[in-house]
Amino acid sequence: MNTSQEFDRFYSIIPAGGVGSRLWPLSRADAPKFLLDLTGSGQSLLCDTWDRVTALAGPDRVMVVTGRTHRRAVCEQLPHLGESNTVLEAQPKDSSAAIGLAAAILEKREPGVIVGSFAADHVIRGQLLFRRAVAEAVALADAGRIVTIGIAPTEASVGFGYIHTGEPIDSLGGRDSYEVRSFVEKPDAETAQQYLASGEYLWNAGMFISRADVLLDQMAQSEPELVANLRALAEVWDTPQRDAAVDRIWDSLPKVAIDYTVAEPAAERGAMACVAAHFEWDDVGDFASVAKLLTRGRPSDLAVLGHDARILSDASNGIVVAQSDRLISLIGLENIVVVDTPDVLLITTKENAQKVKSVVDLVKRSGESTVL
Repeated sequence: MNTSQEFDRFYSIIPAGGVGSRLWPLSRADAPKFLLDLTGSGQSLLCDTWDRVTALAGPDRVMVVTGRTHRRAVCEQLPHLGESNTVLEAQPKDSSAAIGLAAAILEKREPGVIVGSFAADHVIRGQLLFRRAVAEAVALADAGRIVTIGIAPTEASVGFGYIHTGEPIDSLGGRDSYEVRSFVEKPDAETAQQYLASGEYLWNAGMFISRADVLLDQMAQSEPELVANLRALAEVWDTPQRDAAVDRIWDSLPKVAIDYTVAEPAAERGAMACVAAHFEWDDVGDFASVAKLLTRGRPSDLAVLGHDARILSDASNGIVVAQSDRLISLIGLENIVVVDTPDVLLITTKENAQKVKSVVDLVKRSGESTVL
């Protein structure tokens, strides 16, 4: 496969939105997780994503969709992001609007363009394997498919959604391409073990590659008014009429995830394909996954995140995130999660890390909005 030719018509879309409430109080409305360094790499997840996708087709073929409130931070972190490729949402409207608008703008500028959507807050290790998977997905997309990249599972995880794969696709010479039977929500532990044992399921990483027009046509079957409005915005996006159109249209757009407007209905009608990838992937959805990334095969270690963190540990493991100048001492604690910020202290366990979101909901109801 000649990847350089395949990527000539390819454009990456990075939807950079969402707060990441399971990573509160580290991730907040004004400092969402995609703007944070959660891996110890020295740069944010957004910057890591930028480096990964610019290696495919260059920095001029990457579009970032983010909220107006995050414009300054995104532009500071991505100095090579072009102004014309920075799409600002007036308010969050979920992934269908974000990815659909970017696809509509790019299709208007470059008819026949193939787009790929890659979340700003995922961790991927293995650039060559990533490139190969995207190249195979681009070939399938060029033939008219909507393609997702699934991750070969390494454990029976209950934290990820799954893709139920069908028959192999070999017409294009792909080694790891399959029909998609269905998308499955996060399972319980017993079901996840069955998925793993069957060999028919992949983790759903939320990556979608398609011709822009094909993606929009599929979305229009579920949400015709949404797509009509997105195309209307795209028509004037590069003109002085943009702001007036956004003010007129944006509030009326529905909040709906692209899983429900594109992925699931495309799978139901046999139009969805999947490339099984073998790179390391994680959506760092909670502090347990952050600890796993930082310790990498050393689960008995204590993961520490934070510059100049002052930690004393005796027979303890888990993760400590330190943003204050306090000395934190742990004695005989297993799988502990401690997040110490100047105004909030969170203490839980890795087993309960997914429940942090429910605490955020309680904080919202209590009116303590200043800590969100």
